[in-house]
Amino acid sequence: MRVAFLTHEPYQPPTGGGSAEAPHIVREFRRRGHRVDLFCPEFPDWRKLEEDPGMRVRVFNRWEMGRYTAWRNLKYLVYPLLLASDVHEAVDNQRAMGDPMAGYDILFSQHTISAVAAGRARRQIGGQLVFNFLDYLTGFMEAWPAPFTKTGFVGALNRYEMSIPERFGAEGILTVSEPLTDRFVEAGYPRDRIQTLLYGYESRLFTPPEIPRPADAPPVVVMHGSFDQHHLGTIARDALAMVHGIRPDVRFRFVGRETSNLQRFVKDMRARCPGIEIECTGFVQYANIPRYLKDATVGIVPYESSRGAHCAFVAKAVEFLACGLVVVSTPLENLQRHFAAERAIRFSGFDGRSFGNHIVDWVGMPAAKRSELGLKAARLVAQELDWPILARKAVDFTERIHQHPPGPLVRRERKRRFL
Repeated sequence: MRVAFLTHEPYQPPTGGGSAEAPHIVREFRRRGHRVDLFCPEFPDWRKLEEDPGMRVRVFNRWEMGRYTAWRNLKYLVYPLLLASDVHEAVDNQRAMGDPMAGYDILFSQHTISAVAAGRARRQIGGQLVFNFLDYLTGFMEAWPAPFTKTGFVGALNRYEMSIPERFGAEGILTVSEPLTDRFVEAGYPRDRIQTLLYGYESRLFTPPEIPRPADAPPVVVMHGSFDQHHLGTIARDALAMVHGIRPDVRFRFVGRETSNLQRFVKDMRARCPGIEIECTGFVQYANIPRYLKDATVGIVPYESSRGAHCAFVAKAVEFLACGLVVVSTPLENLQRHFAAERAIRFSGFDGRSFGNHIVDWVGMPAAKRSELGLKAARLVAQELDWPILARKAVDFTERIHQHPPGPLVRRERKRRFL
């Protein structure tokens, strides 16, 4: 197959979230002998990939792209239009060079943003569409400030995102969770064209510590990520205040860039709880994140409720468990389904008190018991969620679509049509 692989994130180095997955899927395509043209934002040393004769890289360098870039949301809206144009131009160049295999058999997209680009490009150049949805992107907007969410714009974006596979006639889609699969089916996309992939982790990086943490060391509660609006809200604030009131010896560690959301959160907590110990590491390279987890006591996922949060297979929960940590999470549908029988993760309500109670319970448990539960969970995720395992599933699914194309979708009538 000749594959166009589209993403809105820099391909390397991984910054967490969906960016960690892309290289594994591309390597699996290449391992099986498929040719890959990579369309993505510019990243360091991208030319080295082209040392592989089966790889071509088309970098987007009109402006910086990334989760921390200025005017990110506006850029995300415009990027698909330009990326689709880049794919069309690449095919025109192939034809101009007399390439007898000009064009692509598969347009494979990572995330919602690139799915729009792939869909638009297919209208001009043909090929089969496989969309890989690593989250419900616009679903997270439900946790944004009320002046924005009450405009009705969020609902319109939600409906548009759910309509993308049907709108562009995708031959198949991959989803990050069973709840997200259900949402696409409810929106009218056939279940038999969906592969629930889940989300993996780097097993060579996220491993239990070789030397157990000293039992008498101060308890450390850790969270890592991008610290967006939905990560740190009322639940996290109330939980930390409660834990500090009961166990003032507990330290709280936030691993990642100090976003404005995180800065406000820390300022509020220090004013509310004098003496609370909060450590902010600042930006940490993805490969170095595990060392900030392995000496911790409990990992936390205090997400506020939203359709986005319920449909995401939260990476930090998997990485905490892989490092042998016990976890407290709000009752996110995706995690509750998959880890229903996992004793190393506990689910609170969507309130700070119950969340804080679970943290206190974990901290108060004998270290040997916590370690036993954590190590058992680490072995389980290694068997199920190592990236090469999931990459093989993704490419298996894509190859089946190419070899046995499904029939055309019967599209429903829509009153409006965007993009």
